[in-house]
Amino acid sequence: MEKIIKELIPQNANPKNFGNLITYEVSSSDILSVCKDLYFKHKLHLKTITAIDEGHNNYKILYVFGVPKENIFLIPYIKLSNTTEFPSLANDIHETSGYERKIQTFFGLLPQGHVNPRPIILHKNWPEDQFPLRKDFKWNDRPKEASNTYEFTKVEGEGIYEIPVGPVHAGIIEPGHFRFSVAGEEIVLLEPKLGYTHKGTEKLFETLPLEKKIKLSERVSGDSSFSHSLAFCQALESLADVNIPQKAKWLRVIFAELERLANHFGDIGFIMLDTGYSFGGLSGQRLREMIMQWNEMLTGSRFLRGVNTIGGVTKDILPDFKTKLLKDLEKIEIDFTEIMKIANSSSSLLNRLEDTGTLDPRIARDHGVIGVARRAIGVKTDARIDYSYAAYDKIQLEIATEETGDVNARFKVRIKEVYSSIKILVEALEKLVDDEELFSSQNTSLKKDAYAIGIVEGWRGDIVYFIATDRNGNITRVDVRDPSFLNWTVLGYTGKGNVVPDFPLINKSFNLSYSGNDL
Repeated sequence: MEKIIKELIPQNANPKNFGNLITYEVSSSDILSVCKDLYFKHKLHLKTITAIDEGHNNYKILYVFGVPKENIFLIPYIKLSNTTEFPSLANDIHETSGYERKIQTFFGLLPQGHVNPRPIILHKNWPEDQFPLRKDFKWNDRPKEASNTYEFTKVEGEGIYEIPVGPVHAGIIEPGHFRFSVAGEEIVLLEPKLGYTHKGTEKLFETLPLEKKIKLSERVSGDSSFSHSLAFCQALESLADVNIPQKAKWLRVIFAELERLANHFGDIGFIMLDTGYSFGGLSGQRLREMIMQWNEMLTGSRFLRGVNTIGGVTKDILPDFKTKLLKDLEKIEIDFTEIMKIANSSSSLLNRLEDTGTLDPRIARDHGVIGVARRAIGVKTDARIDYSYAAYDKIQLEIATEETGDVNARFKVRIKEVYSSIKILVEALEKLVDDEELFSSQNTSLKKDAYAIGIVEGWRGDIVYFIATDRNGNITRVDVRDPSFLNWTVLGYTGKGNVVPDFPLINKSFNLSYSGNDL
């Protein structure tokens, strides 16, 4: 910690520690140079940018950087007093763009110099002068409907026509609008428009009692219920200085990998189904269902809800279930291997996957793409290693990567992660001890005027929770960053140059969450 403070923080700063967080104030005129130094020179990970309303027209904007392998976070921040303007960093660090637009949308703070200051997430019937994360906005207020317009980017030229898709889709997926500009069959421009499922999640975190806050975190993005609640609980545990029993750490690994396994099986199947390869698609759904049934047998919830709590977990795995699960995992691995052997012999399947929806590495890095999509361009990042939590520090974990960045690369990364998850599950199950506690019974009162970060590698990428408490130790701010918030920004780039019928396949290879984005 002292070494990091000496090497990475300006000498004239006054750093303050909150466990593994280091915060320090920077002037608005210096924030760009400070962040560029951390981002470009020291290669730190930008995890989120968020704001806090401190009342009486005073705000803080906090820039959260992670120090990989050290599990330490640096948070330079600026203060705004009697002003709603702050300097935009997006022209120099493009990854900051979405965060700044979110702050503008929800707090009414204006990023000066931002090249694309359009509001995000809130739909066009939301009034432009209502900012739901300001303290004077009541959570149960229903503003009058507005009639704002959203201007899609226009492509002019002979033979160009537009295809609107959504926001309501065939099937059960959530709403999102996609506007295609097409020349013949080729996509010239693809622009996603989200924000149809905004739920006021971060405002609700300010108002609900603690036990309901944990339930709320499980409902940010339904297929990642366990990972979201784990990230939230880990931040709470940091604020409460709670020590987690070793058994609970191993159980958290097991449940997290079961969630990852179910989702990867489902997505691998859906990718094959969107090429018309029904055998692979149905096989993926069958394997996913087997894991979902295990989730329900072990916890009573197919989506692993009600498992995480402050200080550990509420569900155990009895010896009989452990033995049966180990045997089932062995059968599932053999089953999956046979399915993929057959699939890999299908030239028509591979023809649809290869060179489709290719993500340029430079665009991926500029937008801060994370998770499977980042590993599919050859970058080895994984929060289970970079910011180790639960019992992952006791596991030898190989990060699965590919190089080409196309649908096939994302498909193959998921296949490798299936084998990795099964290996982790076997190791974690074998290390479970029967007579240890499931959760700590320590006092769970939270520190006053403090900050905490919870980070978890979900199946799409890392999930980040930032929590702030007030002078009474009550939670006053919860910022949620689902991986979809970053990865949605590059979907349009991967569509360009492909044909419209390839879009469902490209979209499924990312498999992003509408709900996780539209908080």
